[in-house]
Amino acid sequence: MSIPPPPGPHQSQGSPEQPRGPYAQGQYPPPAPYPYSAPGAPGPYPYHLYGPYGRPGPVNGVAIGALVLGILCFVPAVGLVLGVIALAQIKRKGERGKGMAIAGSVLSSVGLALWALALSTGSASDFWDGFKGAAGGDGTAYALAKGDCFDTPSGDLEGDAYDVDEVSCAGGHDGEVFAVVTLPGGSFPGDDEIELTADDKCYALQDGYAMDTWAVPDDVDVYYLVPSRQSWRLGDREITCLFGSTAENGRLTGSLRTDPTTLDADQTAFLTATNAIDTVLYEEPEEYPEEDLAANQAWAKDVHTVLGEQIEALRGHSWPAEAGKPVAELAEEMEAARKEWSRAAAAKDADTYFTHYDSGYAYVDGPTTVTARKALGLDTTVPAPYEDDSDSGGSGSEDGLAV
Repeated sequence: MSIPPPPGPHQSQGSPEQPRGPYAQGQYPPPAPYPYSAPGAPGPYPYHLYGPYGRPGPVNGVAIGALVLGILCFVPAVGLVLGVIALAQIKRKGERGKGMAIAGSVLSSVGLALWALALSTGSASDFWDGFKGAAGGDGTAYALAKGDCFDTPSGDLEGDAYDVDEVSCAGGHDGEVFAVVTLPGGSFPGDDEIELTADDKCYALQDGYAMDTWAVPDDVDVYYLVPSRQSWRLGDREITCLFGSTAENGRLTGSLRTDPTTLDADQTAFLTATNAIDTVLYEEPEEYPEEDLAANQAWAKDVHTVLGEQIEALRGHSWPAEAGKPVAELAEEMEAARKEWSRAAAAKDADTYFTHYDSGYAYVDGPTTVTARKALGLDTTVPAPYEDDSDSGGSGSEDGLAV
């Protein structure tokens, strides 16, 4: 005997012949709210499945590249090729980006036409020349060459400089370049190291440009332009050695260049000899003979040697008639001085050393030298006595511009 289920809310009691159960009277269970929900589960699984139309397809990467290159017009031919490839891929894979591929192709075609026009008219060559000039520093402080004269915006030769104005050396100007020293590559060596190198190199090179040192005004000293950390990153490797005035608001007038490009052969021969002697005289030891007699004796020996070499050079040169006798008389004085330097080198004590030292210096920049210079057409203004102003900050590594 079967017991029928109790009538549900949508089921009336009927006769035993009437079908009963959950499918009675054509009623079927409603579908589950989610196709993959398990019976009795609290809800759907925490993820979603998407079919081919559940979300948009990916954008073609080649189409993006074609559009970017088309906008830039830097390599238009490549942008055009990428656009064609992108259209083919989009059609085959069902990807998006057709508009970008077409736009990139059109822009690249326009760019290609413009490049062809520029090449045919020479505009591209002008552009490239200008680009190379900017990259090489044209118009910047470190584009100066030997013999150039310039003004700085501030009129000052110390501190930072971002640009200079090249001017004629004939008129007034702030500085005149007498040498350019190229530093080795590699990482930035530091401000202190660069300034020490500049101080050493520039002072050694000044007489090669201004050989007639008597023609250099007393207020002129050595300065230099050196790379900064920023300009080093742009390829700046040059120390620019220059002359400038130490006077307040001082300026240079006319070029200070006196080298074989501006001197005749006789002037060059005379200055080469006298400058060689001046160079060794400037190397005098810092210690007094009372402190280090041996060092001073060694230096006196060097002076004796150089005097002998330059006396021979002066006597071996063929001088013009008006300069022959004055130069010969100067060579005789130099010979006498040479003997005094030999005695100083052999001195047994400081007092004896100073006696011969003073006698050896007596001829230097004396009347005989002035007469020989006048005969050769060189400057006859005797320089002021040398003063060491390193303690006052007047010259040295602090006198420079960073660019």
